[in-house]
Amino acid sequence: MRWLLFQAATVLWLLSGCSALSSTRPAEVLDERSGMTVGGLQEPIELVQRAPNAELVSGRRTSFAYLGPVEWDRSGDISYGLWIHVAPGNDRQVDDIHSPGAVTLKLDGDKLVLSPLEAPEVGVGPYRPIASWGQSGFFEVNATMLKRMAACEKLGVELRAVDKSVVDFVPSHETRTALTRFVRARGIN
Repeated sequence: MRWLLFQAATVLWLLSGCSALSSTRPAEVLDERSGMTVGGLQEPIELVQRAPNAELVSGRRTSFAYLGPVEWDRSGDISYGLWIHVAPGNDRQVDDIHSPGAVTLKLDGDKLVLSPLEAPEVGVGPYRPIASWGQSGFFEVNATMLKRMAACEKLGVELRAVDKSVVDFVPSHETRTALTRFVRARGIN
């Protein structure tokens, strides 16, 4: 009986360790309809809107953005993208993220304007929108950019606002671990 309890406790301990890493562990799914393997993160990276005056106003809901790297692999023909989703609050509203020049990726002080990407049609996407009223889109990145994102210490996203100003988003958590695991799992050297 003790041996059975010991085995059960060991299995529970191992499962709890695996679940603690699941949010940063890369995920992969085979889209049976297209025959394409789609790689991403278990959960996208959350970014919160940086308030210009750094204080929260009572009764206002802050906007969030989410991003996640994507790899599409069709029998060795590999392409990459960056999924971005904006869940607007009732603070500063962002413009259409699909319009040219609307999305800028910030990597350790450098700014890279991202171009919208027509993602491959698959039945299973790598991420699901967080807010039904939000905007989602894919943007062009390559392996070099993904490695740079993984190595960067200060990652952020700037989105063009409706009034043409800039809405700045910063990660709510550390990003290097998740992005490094993605890059390694995808074999990007």
